[in-house]
Amino acid sequence: YPGLDIETAVTSAAEQVDRFQVYQSLLLPLENVKQNPKYHPEGDALYHSLQVFDHARDALAYDEEFLLAALLHDIGKAIDPHDHVAAGLEALEGFITERTAWFIEHHMLAHEVLDRTIGQRAHRRLQESESYEELILLCRCDRAGREQGVEAPELDEALDYIRDLAQSFG
Repeated sequence: YPGLDIETAVTSAAEQVDRFQVYQSLLLPLENVKQNPKYHPEGDALYHSLQVFDHARDALAYDEEFLLAALLHDIGKAIDPHDHVAAGLEALEGFITERTAWFIEHHMLAHEVLDRTIGQRAHRRLQESESYEELILLCRCDRAGREQGVEAPELDEALDYIRDLAQSFG
């Protein structure tokens, strides 16, 4: 096909992929990721992620990037439990914004902030971001999303909420 522009064809194909289908395909395996009950008494990583999303929606109902980070922050656990942050970011490349990626990339450091175990320089670097306060809020939602037996939204409900938000404000 001498007239075929490969780059344009690849870009076009990528644009046709529904990013919400990608999110769903990455989130569903979390149902089979059992977590250490000491830190996650709620059980599987999907239930945890849905609880975190629910807390995030209560806190910042119209911040799509923040809500996506809340829902997707642990997707890497189904890919590489030893480095879930890097694995998740790699899987999401091209499907999330830089701000959402920043939240996911730094959510473990935010736990160090709340635990007061982070170094001063690392803390200062985080504080330089205009999204620092939301990162700390995400961490608080992450910690709150560890309850057994609480009601959490279904995955489709969470994805539909964010999709509707994207269509309304995007």
